[in-house]
Amino acid sequence: MSARVLASAVNVSEGRDAPTVDRIAAACGDLLLDVHRDADHNRSVLTLAGAPAELLDAVRSLVEVAVGTLDLTGHAGVHPRFGVVDVVPFTPVGTSDLSAAIEARDRLAIWAGAVLEVPCFLYGPMPDGGSRSLPEVRRGAFITLQPDTGPDQAHASGGAMAVGARGPLVAYNVWFTGMTPAETRAIAAKVRSDSLRALGLVVGEFTQVSCNLVDPDTVGPAEAYDKVAAALPEAAHIVRAELVGLMPSSVLTRTPEDRWPELGLSAADALEARLGDQTLKKLRS
Repeated sequence: MSARVLASAVNVSEGRDAPTVDRIAAACGDLLLDVHRDADHNRSVLTLAGAPAELLDAVRSLVEVAVGTLDLTGHAGVHPRFGVVDVVPFTPVGTSDLSAAIEARDRLAIWAGAVLEVPCFLYGPMPDGGSRSLPEVRRGAFITLQPDTGPDQAHASGGAMAVGARGPLVAYNVWFTGMTPAETRAIAAKVRSDSLRALGLVVGEFTQVSCNLVDPDTVGPAEAYDKVAAALPEAAHIVRAELVGLMPSSVLTRTPEDRWPELGLSAADALEARLGDQTLKKLRS
């Protein structure tokens, strides 16, 4: 069954200027559920959800304000990025059917390429029947991959945008003390798998393994935390862990509640807990 509700966790390359992030967030209207701002990454994740047509309109508004406001040429942060609106995923809520997410992805990419002149790279199921991952886009953009929509060169201030259709993904960070940058990168490489994408980063006085849990019903925050903890040398210590954005309620409820404080989780982290009554009715009907 095609999704009646879509979610989007839009990654914007600004995490230090709170008024600017607030201005971009205001463009989302009532569909905005969460804003996660990170100064070290210099990145914010804005989570929205709603009926597909309404969500697409809200994401367009967000993208238009961000591209008109931000300038990638002056950006500095520890997280990889190639655009002021770096990543826009569309995810179905309550179903695994990606058809509505693919339609929203393609419509946004065509609009952004034509109206804003921001080149867009698609990921997820592709029109030729194949599939492309976000890491493939990051590695190949403007090198082995040409934009799917828009100009063939990056926008002067806005860069480029990755626009995807995918299932649920959980972004999750684990922070350490007592680790060198090289050791942190080695830990990230050790825990990396098809279900757990990981980067080793320096974040202020700490280091961090930044995770994308692409199969969170199998490898969720608890499993990621434990994998990282098991890989640490004796001299290293986990300082804290954090969820970036929201997560499906199915992932939260299968995580032992007595571990939530240790894992940096709470009941309010479930996407479904943030949805308004009208959106929940669409989801249940």
